[in-house]
Amino acid sequence: MKNNRQFAEDQLVIATHNKGKLREIQALFEGFGFRVISAGSLGLAEPEETETSFQGNALLKARAAATAAKLPALADDSGLVVAALNGAPGIYSARWAAPGGDFDKAMKRVYDELIQANADDMSAHFTCALALVWPDGGEVCVEGRIAGQITWPPRGEFGFGYDAIFQPTGYSQSFGEMDPAAKHAMSHRADAFTQLIAHVFPIQHEK
Repeated sequence: MKNNRQFAEDQLVIATHNKGKLREIQALFEGFGFRVISAGSLGLAEPEETETSFQGNALLKARAAATAAKLPALADDSGLVVAALNGAPGIYSARWAAPGGDFDKAMKRVYDELIQANADDMSAHFTCALALVWPDGGEVCVEGRIAGQITWPPRGEFGFGYDAIFQPTGYSQSFGEMDPAAKHAMSHRADAFTQLIAHVFPIQHEK
């Protein structure tokens, strides 16, 4: 979903309470000339994610933040999609770590379910949907992805979420082992941002 609108405001709300996502998004917008603020710092509630797709949930979160803050809001919905698990955990990636965001438990569940399925196919990809919503109802949504495979045991101290068990295609390191700057440059989130920036932020990007 795209429109022809370009971003001209001086503030952007990032509709997440996930500190890892917030750090990546802030780094990607560094130097763009507008203030990036988090939904958490504004005390905005997290809406229940009730949609059935990454794009649907990203739009739901961005709409809620834009309405509550009366500012443009950007939301990310992303997750790990494992082929042998019929796409799981997918849009439920964060819920597999609930309660408390225990991704050690979530990564172990991925591994255990692959073992239970006698899976030979370890292929997987990360998907990231980004939705930008203005308070007046303008919307744009893009989706990026990066292919790879599940690796076990978890490797690396960097990253967050499922990064330690995801090895991108063509690389010998997991996301958890990669230098954060290198991961940011090639990730599913970077892919989605490249699309969003070209479409909505070209003037700021050229500065």
